Amino acid sequence: MKYQVGDEILVLHSNEEGRIIEIMNDTMVMIEVRGVKFPAYMDQIDFPYFKRFTEKKLFPEKIAPQKIFVDQIPKEKIQKNNAKEDDGVWINLIPKFSLDDFNDEIVESLKIYLSNRTRVGYQFIYEQAFHSHVDFSIDSSVPAFTDFYIHDIPFASVNDGLSMSIDFSLTESHKQKAPHFETQLKIKAKQLFQKIEILKDNNQTTISYPLFDTYPAKAQDNYIAMDVLRNAGYKIYDASKIKQNIPKPRSVVDLHIEKIMDQYSHLTNAEILQFQLEEFEKWFELAQLNHLPSMVFIHGVGKGKLKAEIHDLLKVKKGVKQFINQYSDFYGYGATEVFFEYSSI
Repeated sequence: MKYQVGDEILVLHSNEEGRIIEIMNDTMVMIEVRGVKFPAYMDQIDFPYFKRFTEKKLFPEKIAPQKIFVDQIPKEKIQKNNAKEDDGVWINLIPKFSLDDFNDEIVESLKIYLSNRTRVGYQFIYEQAFHSHVDFSIDSSVPAFTDFYIHDIPFASVNDGLSMSIDFSLTESHKQKAPHFETQLKIKAKQLFQKIEILKDNNQTTISYPLFDTYPAKAQDNYIAMDVLRNAGYKIYDASKIKQNIPKPRSVVDLHIEKIMDQYSHLTNAEILQFQLEEFEKWFELAQLNHLPSMVFIHGVGKGKLKAEIHDLLKVKKGVKQFINQYSDFYGYGATEVFFEYSSI
């Protein structure tokens, strides 16, 4: 989900800033503005960071103008970087700043670079999308220890959900290396605005996101003859009877950690979330394998992290007709109902 409890927000129609105090459902939140609490639709609010970076101030502050970053990177597509040892492949974002009429810094655009800090060259197919709609693509190559300028993105478009997908392959193929390797980068507007603030405070010019450290090896063929396993004492199951060893599907699944395992006090919050998401994936796949029309996932309310992760997954899952998180007499707002659709072929 885009918002969480405690997030600072901007009320669009009044231009006032406040904060979220409760997530009511998928479309509404309870907000507090100057001590007043009231519900608002999510399309009536936004994060205030973009406004702070781009809006011209009505009255100039009586301080010396901040330093403006000058784009000193050459316009050529390819340039050598300073890497001397393998340090992976990165995406670099360089904010282009300018001064408005009152000498206040605003961000106009982001320059996007692919930074190859390895001793290996790569072919790549780059696609940049907003809300799953491909806005720009390029098919090219980047030599070893080289930065490749890709394109500029208007800063105003960052609020539209920026994502990048890059499919890599080796310029010179190697029989022990994978034929290709795909990686994705999704940049949330809130975190990017915070990184820009830190960048300005530290007088830096570049925001970097790692894509991978080492190009992966080719997947090994792990086939072992069944007779070898049977003679070694392993029990071999008949694949035609595999359903006998698969649990029956459920129409309601409780994802609270105490329902999944008995001992969990030693786990971190991140580890607990990972177990909960694995449990979600298992029962989701079982529901589709058995053509259930719908099912309910109980995730609780809490800080909303588990619910947000599940909703993000459901948005891209095949076969999901719709999902609803609305008030229920049984679960309150702590459950999401998923409705499936199946191909008639």
